[in-house]
Amino acid sequence: MAIDAKLVEIIACPVCKGKLQLDRQHNELVCRFDRLAYPITENIPVLLESRARKLSLDELPA
Repeated sequence: MAIDAKLVEIIACPVCKGKLQLDRQHNELVCRFDRLAYPITENIPVLLESRARKLSLDELPA
């Protein structure tokens, strides 16, 4: 079971409160503004800044 698309629409980045994008390939939620990728573990988004990984400009999804 994948993460619900409606959930992705309503949750926000805990740092900037901006919109998150689902990156299915890496199973992460991405904040383009902060360049952070939040992991999704067992279909639950882990929205902790300490657990997010920093993204380079090359890694940002289109």
